[in-house]
Amino acid sequence: MTAILEELIKSPQLPRHVAQLKDLLADERKRREQFYDEMTEAGKWEFINGEVIVHSPARYEHTEAAEMLFLLLSIHVGRHDLGVVKFEKTLVCLARNDYEPDICFFAKTKAARFKPEQMKFPAPDFIVEVLSPSTEANDRGVKFEDYAANGVREYWLVDPERQHVEQHLLRTGKYHRHASLKTGEIASSVITGFRVPVRAFFNRTANLAALQKL
Repeated sequence: MTAILEELIKSPQLPRHVAQLKDLLADERKRREQFYDEMTEAGKWEFINGEVIVHSPARYEHTEAAEMLFLLLSIHVGRHDLGVVKFEKTLVCLARNDYEPDICFFAKTKAARFKPEQMKFPAPDFIVEVLSPSTEANDRGVKFEDYAANGVREYWLVDPERQHVEQHLLRTGKYHRHASLKTGEIASSVITGFRVPVRAFFNRTANLAALQKL
């Protein structure tokens, strides 16, 4: 039980607080359904704590890092029949919020249940968010907490400006930093056998060399 919940339970105003929360969540559910109706395939849309977030176009360095990492992951996962890797326009629907991660991986057993017409997806097993000035607060804040709470087993934060990667692994319901790298190799805990140089996310020559070794 969290400290906030313990404080509410002790309050004589608990019934009033519960009623207010019910009203708030009911209104939020209506806005969430409206979000589903109005979102389009154009752009990147997310629903976070009751607010619709429409992202601006990404910087070149952001898209380069995302594309190079996606290429490495998708080839490795496909070659070893490990599951499915998705890029950006995949709507991950969690208990309260909806996200479109930069990259996400679904293990084979989970991916086997997907339908061709499916547009809403459960929590992935592995997520990558590529940081940018406009998204870093959410990537390190609400998403960090929400992905852990919904069982995303591994979370990478890729910083294209600093050419740096953070690897967080889920243990007892919370993320713990496993690695923080600018050089050397990084190995996924969730995606079997995926070990690549960090430089391959930020340099086309290094990326091509890593692809040839997969």
